[in-house]
Amino acid sequence: MKRIIIINGPNLNLLGKREPTVYGSDTFEDFLADMQQKYANLEISYFQSNIEGELISKLHEIGFSYDGIILNAAGYTHTSIAIADAIRAIKTPVVEVHISNTFSREIFRHHSFISPVSKGVIVGFGLKSYELALKYFE
Repeated sequence: MKRIIIINGPNLNLLGKREPTVYGSDTFEDFLADMQQKYANLEISYFQSNIEGELISKLHEIGFSYDGIILNAAGYTHTSIAIADAIRAIKTPVVEVHISNTFSREIFRHHSFISPVSKGVIVGFGLKSYELALKYFE
């Protein structure tokens, strides 16, 4: 069974409460439970942190033993060379995802340090972005 981890960055612990017009009203935990049922052929785990160093440590921890990483680095997407370096250093492929269409938002969100070191990028499909990434690893 393939081992996939979804890693979410800062403020994504507030999904379901935070800006529902942008991020929807579903909690990530409810969505995750649905995905774990729907993709029973995958072992899907989850990690979320608001702290950049914890995200990097998690990438180091699982980056040589998992089959896939789905990463929504959130605000760190646009600022963290350190997360990009961590992805570059590991072997497990990373798919970058974003719930909102970052290109329809503020201009600073148009640049990603994560994209150049990721296998692919999925943006703008709400929580469905994660499911599309799961399909890639299936």
